[in-house]
Amino acid sequence: MASLTKAEEQVMMVLWKLGSGLLMEIVEAMPEPQPHKNTVATILKILVGKEFVRVENLGRIHRYHSAVTKEAYSKATLTGVAKGYFDGSFNNIVSFLVDENKISVQDLELLLKQLKKK
Repeated sequence: MASLTKAEEQVMMVLWKLGSGLLMEIVEAMPEPQPHKNTVATILKILVGKEFVRVENLGRIHRYHSAVTKEAYSKATLTGVAKGYFDGSFNNIVSFLVDENKISVQDLELLLKQLKKK
């Protein structure tokens, strides 16, 4: 799966939240400061080319739909981070989070309970 730039990811976050939307609906849902509609239109065109977004033509108007789920992109991104920075090991990711005090003992205990349930 292709990676997204920060701007593309920001538009996708809005689209995932909305489900689908017209250009102006997407622009209005963007965080402040909102980018110009031409900027968002260009990003959407790029996302269509990357096959992250599909377009529904409604005459002269276009409704944009995500073609990739947030979950699928999150999984691919996290797997890429694991491969690129942690020798492909999710254990190394967790160890890094522990070393950096980004995960608590309580969080680890919850993860262990979830693993035991599966």
